[in-house]
Amino acid sequence: MSNTKHIIITGGSNGIGRCVAETFLRSGSSVSVIDIAEPPYSHECLQFFRGDIGDKNTLENFVKSLDRPVNCLINNACVSRRGILSGCSYEDFEYVQRVGVTAPYYLTSLLLKNNLLAPNASIINIASTRAFQSQPDTEAYTSAKGGIVALTHSLAVSLSGKARVNCISPGWIETLELPEHSAQDKRQHPAARVGTPADIAEMVLFLCSDKAGFATGENFTIDGGMSKLMIYHGDNGWGLEH
Repeated sequence: MSNTKHIIITGGSNGIGRCVAETFLRSGSSVSVIDIAEPPYSHECLQFFRGDIGDKNTLENFVKSLDRPVNCLINNACVSRRGILSGCSYEDFEYVQRVGVTAPYYLTSLLLKNNLLAPNASIINIASTRAFQSQPDTEAYTSAKGGIVALTHSLAVSLSGKARVNCISPGWIETLELPEHSAQDKRQHPAARVGTPADIAEMVLFLCSDKAGFATGENFTIDGGMSKLMIYHGDNGWGLEH
């Protein structure tokens, strides 16, 4: 059997997921992406499965399509359907939880049941600093991200000796091609800049490596220090609105 690592990435067609996929491909890994949108990139070591991970049958069919054990599972996909102020429905709220929490659990369960977790496998869940702080009208997404943080340490305990399970909580990660960020945007971050998908991809790569062999059950916040910066009236040019 090939010594090439096999990586699964949910939501790997765009944004952070795409950057993670391309980073692993450059490292020589074989990557399987499941997404509702086809990746706008190609590689001889990339396999694509089109499907909605919020659907139970889709996850089961995806796992049936796998032809080798998985070294690293990256649960990246999630969606946002706003919250209580904009009338997020029961169905919308429940769907976000299925994509953001149920799918990572069930996909992990299927891999375990079908003996498709390679020895010393690594599972990385992509959460968000929104699991710990919020903007108005974000209940669906925020709840899913809080759930995936809790699922991380629970799985880490249950899968002891089978897989390490860790979580990454990105802060402001710019996934769009935008003009230069303002000085105020940068001053919100002690790192003095807004984050990029590569900042998350490099952390994923590290946590999946043997160098992180003693790390499991942890949440790693990658936000340029933004969540640690206390902001008062008059700091860094910020003021009260009148």
